Amino acid sequence: MPERPATTIDASRCNGCGLCVKVCPSQTLSMEGGKAKVSGDRSIHCGHCAAICPTGAVSVAGIDARATELRTVENRPGWLPYGRFDAAGLAHLMKSRRSSRLFLERPVPRELLEDLVRIGITAPSGTNSQRWTFTILPDRPAVMRLGKAVADFLRRLNCLAESGPARLFAKAFLKDALGQYYREYYPSVKRGLEEFERGGRDRLFQGAPAVILIGSRAGASCPAEDALLAAGQMTLFAHAAGYGTCLIGFAVEAIRRDGRIRRLLELSPGEHIHAVVALGKTREWYRQPAPRRPVTVRYWPA
Repeated sequence: MPERPATTIDASRCNGCGLCVKVCPSQTLSMEGGKAKVSGDRSIHCGHCAAICPTGAVSVAGIDARATELRTVENRPGWLPYGRFDAAGLAHLMKSRRSSRLFLERPVPRELLEDLVRIGITAPSGTNSQRWTFTILPDRPAVMRLGKAVADFLRRLNCLAESGPARLFAKAFLKDALGQYYREYYPSVKRGLEEFERGGRDRLFQGAPAVILIGSRAGASCPAEDALLAAGQMTLFAHAAGYGTCLIGFAVEAIRRDGRIRRLLELSPGEHIHAVVALGKTREWYRQPAPRRPVTVRYWPA
């Protein structure tokens, strides 16, 4: 949410172009005497003013270009102008990304895991709040600890769903949430739990060697959307870097509903998890992008 400005302007370097004033979404800046000046009392700390200043006269405290410097790929300098990237290549990447469910037992380098987080924070966020949290489970033992906790939650949920009176109560007072779960998910979850108990098959994370939890701290204007936008950036980068990914919705729900899992993960008060990304090297090598269902486009007014 908007905060007190942290912007400073070096008047000796300001050339009076006014570009910083034009791009400021919070009306924090204005022109006075042919120079830019901090005149507003609120700012979202987006850094647009510093990014557009041709003389380097503007700076914003609390943000740092090094936060998005990567270790596993080249950091190219400067800003990429509109229309100066291979749009066809980007579209090809987007269409080629798939949800992976056949992971290899190979560890994911920590440098890549941390780069995925740095890529995640390049996503847009509501009111530029940037209230993300990222929790990395870097290896299979950590992933399996979470997997077992989620399995315990699902086992308890299945026991509840098996109860006819509980489903009737949910239908009357909880918009049939438990009944919908029983009809749509209970059979497959039951099979998955049985396979996990008999042979240790991981139907939740599909054997992924690493997982990243994306959450939010209090104060974000649209926390779930922010997390999913970050997840989208991360899955595309992972594909380009040679790794498969899969978003695990069951884990998100289990963490949201089970205080024991929150305590296991040592989540802070007010912190909520909105996306769980499993990742690793994958055995899947497709011949072509998978088709999608047709979409209907509307124009308004028609």
